[in-house]
Amino acid sequence: MKRTLTFLSMLLCSQVFGQNVDINILKEINLNRYKGADDGMNFLTNTSDFVAVGTPVALLAIGFIKDDAALKKDGFNAAVAVVGTYAVGYALKKSIDRNRPYVTYPFLQNYKVENDSSFPSGSTAVAFSAATSLSLSYPKWYVIVPAAIYATGVGYSRLHLGVHYPSDVVAGAVMGAGSALISRKLNKILINEFRKRKVKKSTF
Repeated sequence: MKRTLTFLSMLLCSQVFGQNVDINILKEINLNRYKGADDGMNFLTNTSDFVAVGTPVALLAIGFIKDDAALKKDGFNAAVAVVGTYAVGYALKKSIDRNRPYVTYPFLQNYKVENDSSFPSGSTAVAFSAATSLSLSYPKWYVIVPAAIYATGVGYSRLHLGVHYPSDVVAGAVMGAGSALISRKLNKILINEFRKRKVKKSTF
């Protein structure tokens, strides 16, 4: 019983500490922001869905135009990644149902009112999903660096506008990048399995 109480006390302290760090970082960014950048940050946030959908569409289009099997596969992977990101993000928002920071802390200066829950940051997630997919398809510094800056900028915009905690943004970034990596890994496994079965059939 004593051990259980000790564990629960430590868990409670860690959550309180974590929440304090979360809100302190958000306060520093949101309350000290340059308000003249609000519209620009909101525009950057709003581009995330278009970029997330446009990335696989562009890869697939170029792949079919050039009849490039590798680009077609990259486009398919990116499409699976972004659909997975939307699906997992939606499920987490519904199940965790975390209040937006400006609801819990009314002193924050939120740019607008969002209708869904806070965790994770969906805009950040799809931005990182698209950026990671694009970087894996074109592993060149002149693609990776702008893609990373863009996705990070989207994440920062959510803090600037006061609509997400830092932990929401970090979770979204991990989820988005992870979905792109997992999509590729699963595709490789499925292709290898298909090839093995094809070889077995041709052998017999």
